[in-house]
Amino acid sequence: MKIPKRIQPLVDDGLVDEVIRPLMSGKEAAVYVVRCGGETRCAKVYKEADKRSFKQAAQYQEGRKVRNSRRARAMEKGSRFGRDEQERIWQSAEVDALYCLARAGVRVPQPFGCFDGVLLMELITDHEGQVAPRLNDLSMSAAEAREGHAIIMRYVVRMLCAGLVHGDLSEFNVLVDASGPVIIDLPQAVNAAANNNAQGMLERDVNSITGYYARYAPDLLESQYAKEIWALYENGRLHPEVPLTGRFEASEQIADVVAVLDEINAARVEEQSRRERLREAG
Repeated sequence: MKIPKRIQPLVDDGLVDEVIRPLMSGKEAAVYVVRCGGETRCAKVYKEADKRSFKQAAQYQEGRKVRNSRRARAMEKGSRFGRDEQERIWQSAEVDALYCLARAGVRVPQPFGCFDGVLLMELITDHEGQVAPRLNDLSMSAAEAREGHAIIMRYVVRMLCAGLVHGDLSEFNVLVDASGPVIIDLPQAVNAAANNNAQGMLERDVNSITGYYARYAPDLLESQYAKEIWALYENGRLHPEVPLTGRFEASEQIADVVAVLDEINAARVEEQSRRERLREAG
């Protein structure tokens, strides 16, 4: 097939030997099956910002740090350089997430590098060597649904322990090979500690994937894994192998507002006293 313009530089540099065929086109990228030496891989070509249909990108980028102050200022001003830098960060986020999650024990495609907006990575295949199906393309028994759901919940926990929330997890972003589910599509992954939207995104991820598996195992609709996982995280009790029950009981303890206000007033008085002592000492 004709080599896509964005992949041509990789062909020129010898990183890609042949573009075999298009695989899919999504809201933020187009993916192609390519040959790299003796290996068949995939090349994910990110769409330019004005051509992506992925919405609310700003809320996903909250908390992503830029070490270079000049670049950070340019991004805040929205200059052309700043927009280019924002785009570079968006694209590199997926590579960083793939490496991070692989170390955390989450099954994700192996990355081979991102080159000018083209991510080369492992092609996930089934037992016959064909491209692995998406979770959405499969049918299963209730027992298989419960097993698959448990695996994904474990991956969600490991992601959060690694500091990340997928942010767009659904049956369309999970491939299934002979060894089970593989999580894909991570450019929007968010920093759980630095993004104010992280809890809501995690709840949406968990509820979305649970809703899909519940088509085959309706009892999963009664579970509350999202609230359970986030509560463990907030309380500092989340670890990669923490047992999950799917149950959650909200605290019924009534906040002692008066006591809280008393503490605030006491702190204010102490601060005023400290400042007066400093003035007298000066």
